[in-house]
Amino acid sequence: MNYWKKERYKRMILQNLTVTNGFLLLQIILFLLMTVSGGSTNPSVLVYYGAKYNPYIVFLHQYWRFVTPIFLHIGLEHILMNSIFLYFLGNQLESIIGSGRFFIIYLLSGIIGNVASFAFSPSISAGASTSLFGLFGIILYLSTKHGYIRFFKELGMQYKALLIMNLASSFLLSRVDLYGHIGGLVGGYLATSIFSFSGDRYTKVYQRVIFMALYVIVFIVLFFIGTKKVVL
Repeated sequence: MNYWKKERYKRMILQNLTVTNGFLLLQIILFLLMTVSGGSTNPSVLVYYGAKYNPYIVFLHQYWRFVTPIFLHIGLEHILMNSIFLYFLGNQLESIIGSGRFFIIYLLSGIIGNVASFAFSPSISAGASTSLFGLFGIILYLSTKHGYIRFFKELGMQYKALLIMNLASSFLLSRVDLYGHIGGLVGGYLATSIFSFSGDRYTKVYQRVIFMALYVIVFIVLFFIGTKKVVL
């Protein structure tokens, strides 16, 4: 293999070493493990691998279940749709705000989405959609708070219809975790308000602190509501 071909392959590999693709690989591996363990639609398998299960969160203090559901999926269609969405939109936003910020915001979005589901839904739940709605939260923040940047404004216009369609389907489809989706959207907006994007001189430190406090308050309130609803 000549030098130029090696360099081309090296660039191709480096270009695909993104946080988004890391998350994507993780959820595919977990889906395969769940499949061979009894099926990703099997409630006991879902709970074993870390799906949101309210009694375990309250009585066994398994608070990591606010994070692990982000990477679990229920059925082939579920992971297929979420993986496609994550690959395209996730990589696009990661290139805009940076890998470190994307990593944190993606997880913080999913956490608020899962604690919202914990607060208002007793069902076992899992899926990247809590964090994926957080990606809409990123776009919403950038296009409103920093709409003076033409690219961010156009980004908001580009995805506005898709956000409305996804919210509408969340309200209409009973099998969809509506609360998780709304929580993820709110979480994504708040988290982006804290971390923003590289080169942002418009957002002041005190504003970031306020949004950080709001994020913590939202989490505490939702967690408190959820704990009061779970009974033996």
